[in-house]
Amino acid sequence: MELFFFYLAALVAVYSTAMVITRINAVHALLFLIVSLLAVGMVFYLLGAHFAAVLEVIVYAGAIMVLFVFVIMMLNLGQRTVEQERLWLNPSMWRMPSILAAILFIELLVVMGGGEATSGATLVGAKEVGILLFGPYLLAVELASMLLLAGLIGAYHLGRPDHLKENNES
Repeated sequence: MELFFFYLAALVAVYSTAMVITRINAVHALLFLIVSLLAVGMVFYLLGAHFAAVLEVIVYAGAIMVLFVFVIMMLNLGQRTVEQERLWLNPSMWRMPSILAAILFIELLVVMGGGEATSGATLVGAKEVGILLFGPYLLAVELASMLLLAGLIGAYHLGRPDHLKENNES
């Protein structure tokens, strides 16, 4: 029965991810992305990686998706962006990503059909991750947070309406 739930969660993840890249409305795409991340968290859980599943849900589906929703609401790009996205969904734009996805899918089938997989991975708990993140990698974590903040400010600056740009430049 656990195998059934694994494949069901995987199917939900694949379908919702496909919906993310085919939606024209950015908010609808974000909702599908949240569903996709939750499904990936379920896959992690079913594989026995409970800590990775919790991080997937809390960090990605929770915090980062809320940030994306706030940025989209803040930019309020409107109908002009919807028309531009329709132009981007031209079938010729899908050729190379489709080839790459097919290569990954074939690789997945070969790995899954190859029998017993050997892995050099060891189990790492939450305590070890916390010690590393707030120990030797503290500077990298803080730099990553500053980079995300700079990206958010840059997105706001580039996407704000023209009448606000003119008022601030004069």
